[in-house]
Amino acid sequence: MSMPTKPAVPAGVAGARRWMGLSILVLAVLLLGVDATVLSLALPSIGHDLNPSGAQILWIGDIYSFVLAGLLITMGSLGDRIGRKRLLIIGSICFGLASLLAAFAPTAGWLIVARALLGLAGATLMPSTLSLIRALFPDARERATAIGIWSAAATAGAAVGPLVGGLLLEHFWWGSVFLINVPITVLLVIGGRRLLPESKDPSPGAWDVPSVLLSMVGLLGVVYAVKEAAAHGVLRSDVAVAGAVGTAALFVFVRRQLRLPVPLMDIRLFKSVRFSAAVSATLLSLLGLSGVIFFMSQYLQLVRGYSPVQAGLAELPAFAGAVAAGLLIGRVIRRRGMRAVLCGGLLLMGLGTGVLGWVSADTDYLLLAVVFLIVGVTEGAIYTVSTDLVLSSSPPDKAGAAAAISETAYELGAALGIALVGSALLAVFRGSLQLPPGVDGHSADLAGESLAGALDVAAGLPTATADALAAQARTAFQHGLNAAALMSGALLVLAALGTWWALRRSCAKHGTDTPPALTSPVRLDPPADGVPSNRPDAPAAGARSNAVRSVDEPPVRSTA
Repeated sequence: MSMPTKPAVPAGVAGARRWMGLSILVLAVLLLGVDATVLSLALPSIGHDLNPSGAQILWIGDIYSFVLAGLLITMGSLGDRIGRKRLLIIGSICFGLASLLAAFAPTAGWLIVARALLGLAGATLMPSTLSLIRALFPDARERATAIGIWSAAATAGAAVGPLVGGLLLEHFWWGSVFLINVPITVLLVIGGRRLLPESKDPSPGAWDVPSVLLSMVGLLGVVYAVKEAAAHGVLRSDVAVAGAVGTAALFVFVRRQLRLPVPLMDIRLFKSVRFSAAVSATLLSLLGLSGVIFFMSQYLQLVRGYSPVQAGLAELPAFAGAVAAGLLIGRVIRRRGMRAVLCGGLLLMGLGTGVLGWVSADTDYLLLAVVFLIVGVTEGAIYTVSTDLVLSSSPPDKAGAAAAISETAYELGAALGIALVGSALLAVFRGSLQLPPGVDGHSADLAGESLAGALDVAAGLPTATADALAAQARTAFQHGLNAAALMSGALLVLAALGTWWALRRSCAKHGTDTPPALTSPVRLDPPADGVPSNRPDAPAAGARSNAVRSVDEPPVRSTA
């Protein structure tokens, strides 16, 4: 007589557990998306309470993205070694603690440090989520659906961040936009421990610590030099030293990656013109857009007089446009071709952003809504196409390294946009601000730091002087925003022309204008263990693409 066997777990139960695990990973990227944009509406309140300088406002806004971008590949490599689930749990705990530090920051410097820690913790979450999706869903079709849900959450989080911030600021102090992270991280830790499998690379290779240090020193050194030069001029010793050290570190980093057998970032992928054009399009689109959009929230509140909730609602057309692009872009690409959609998206984004060069305090909101809609549609299209192109133009065994570079370009472009465009805006603001009689000394210095600083100074002056200063400050800020928008629009138009030229040569060489990920049928050849094979002819997939077919590598890896 045979012994009774334990009943197998029904497939439906196992499937339900997988999708519950996905909900935890979706919660993580939703948290990151919201945290990247929720701060913009809180800046006026932060400026009033903490009195940051103009340079500090820029650091508060973009230090998160800089640290996140600089550590994405590093943390993906670390997760390969210690386990992606373990890294996700550790990162969630650190994210919650850093959120507490930010929420109760007593000074602008404290808030900058807390935002940097949030970026560090966020860098542990992003690569872990995608790698764990691969472990949860061995079937390529299910995995494609899961990544589609993941990408929608990432986009939705960034788009609704301003609205969430507006709702919180309507009833609470500015620290509430960080405090909301804490219960979410608690859910991530509890749910992650119960529902997620552990996953790690059995033979990840050596972890190159010098490459990690070189990338961080290079990135932050160059950015510091650019920001301080824009704020205080280039003839400063700290600007020269930071710029020289940062440039040298990045040069050595690139040389080191080319010599390492297992590089932290596979620089050789840039030999492909299609790959380079796609990564450049991602970086330039975010660089040209993020700085202007970052300051639009201040324009809506401090120039037009919107409440935080009204400002958040005013920016919702961008979210609607991004969702529409995600749903329809696959069909458009199949009809019009990848090059036309990518370059057309850059061109339309440039023209839409350039329109903001003529906005004023009494510009009809309908025009702003149309601009926000265009920006949302084009950004969704550009990122979808560029990510698919990045992966379809790289070898299948390098899909992880390619996607890591694409994600880094996205985050780096957002941070550079705030730094460069924001620095230009502040320079024009200072040059245009004409102080009325009665404002001098320390008050004049504070008024010249930012629009929020000028309005704070005006609040303590006699009525006539206060009104004159407030009007001058709003006009100067408007001039700065106009100049920044025109500069960004021009950059995006040039990016469109350059990308068209680069892809024209590449498409002629390859004889195609559409990446395989958007046209090829799914091919599944599972081996005996049921895990889909990494076939050379299997299409790769983008981390945020609606046209994903299959993913055989996690998007962030240290190995090539």
